[in-house]
Amino acid sequence: MNYTTAMVQLPLVKEEKGERVKTPQDVWDICSDMSTLAQESFQVLLLNAKNNLMNRHMITLGLVDASLVHPREVLRPAIVDGASGIVMVHNHPSGDPAPSADDIRITKQLIEAGRIIDIKILDHIIIGRNEDSGKTAFLSMREDGICKF
Repeated sequence: MNYTTAMVQLPLVKEEKGERVKTPQDVWDICSDMSTLAQESFQVLLLNAKNNLMNRHMITLGLVDASLVHPREVLRPAIVDGASGIVMVHNHPSGDPAPSADDIRITKQLIEAGRIIDIKILDHIIIGRNEDSGKTAFLSMREDGICKF
């Protein structure tokens, strides 16, 4: 039999280097590039215990008006990277950041899945675009009281 050996090095301490994410505006500052996408993109911001950004992962790239999302795919990067919490972000290419019934349903499902594995779902931000003024609009499901986080 032929065996190979792999050397794996894991850091004991992960250095703090990410920017702090405390408000929906902070999320917008990180994810503003999503406002011009022609397709829905569902992404997660992975945060450490001090709400510093650890990583940003695209979970799905969908159609012009839909994106398939499942808790398994959303929470996997948080588990792998050892995140304490996540902020979910997706865009509405139509420009209207109002959540759909499916947006609300999947957010509630993800909040519950996060509770089970002790990863905090801190918010779900929907990025839109105000065509008239050219400014981007975004909606925080936490701030608007749409879901109980």
